[in-house]
Amino acid sequence: MIMTRGKEFFCENCPSGFQNHFTLIDKDDLQYLNEEKTTGYYKKGNIIYQEGQKTSGLYCVRDGKIKVYKNDLDGREHIVRIVLPGEFMGLKALLSGNPHSVSAAAFEDSSVCMISKSDFFHFMIKYPGFNQSIIIYLSKLLDDAEKRMLSLAFKPVRERLAETLVFLFTSFYPGVKTPTENYLNLTRMDLANIIGTAQETIIRLLSEFREEGLIEIRGRKIFLLDMIKLTIIANQKG
Repeated sequence: MIMTRGKEFFCENCPSGFQNHFTLIDKDDLQYLNEEKTTGYYKKGNIIYQEGQKTSGLYCVRDGKIKVYKNDLDGREHIVRIVLPGEFMGLKALLSGNPHSVSAAAFEDSSVCMISKSDFFHFMIKYPGFNQSIIIYLSKLLDDAEKRMLSLAFKPVRERLAETLVFLFTSFYPGVKTPTENYLNLTRMDLANIIGTAQETIIRLLSEFREEGLIEIRGRKIFLLDMIKLTIIANQKG
C-alpha cells in the first residue's frame, strides 16, 4: 500500500463522490480538502482498516472496489458490502466514536481517499447540505442492510445467488442493459462469502444456471446472458 497527500486526485474530478456530497462546499474549503486529504493505493487483498481498530477519518473510494467483511469465530469471512467509487466507508465508526466493527480490504486494485476526523466534523457543522447528504447516505445503507437481512432470512440460496449476480452486475456496470462483453470477475469463495453459503453450493448452482443458459463461465469470469430470467428467479418467493 502506498499513501500520498495532496492534489493528485481532485475531489471535484470524482464524479459520483463530488456530485453526491461535496457540491455545496465552497472553493477555498474544497482546495483545502484537496491538499489535506490522503490517498492510499491498495493492491488486491491489501487491508484498509481492521475490525477493532480506531478510526482515523472518513474513507471514500476513488476507483476500484473494496470489500467490507467480518470474520466469524471459526475464521470464516462474511462479506457485508462491496464499496464502489464515490461511496464512503467507516462512517458508522466515525460518527459513533467506536472502533471499526468490520474490516475493509481491496477487492481489486483500488485507490481510497481519507478525510481526517476533524475536517469531516468541521464540514458537517459548517455545511448543512453536506450534513443532510450524509444522513441520506446513512439511510440508504440502512435500507440496503434491511433488504440483505430479509433476503438471507427468507430466500433460498438459488434466489439469493441470482439476486446477487444481478445486483453486482448493475452496480459494477450502471446503465448497461445488455451484458455481452462485461462480466463479473469473482472467485466462488467470494460469492459464497457474499451470499452466506458453502462454496460447493455456489459451484453447483452456477453449473445449473449455465445449463439453463442464464450465464456463461470462463474461468473466474461470469457473463450474465439472461438478466430478465435471473431477475425473475431473484424475485421468486421461496
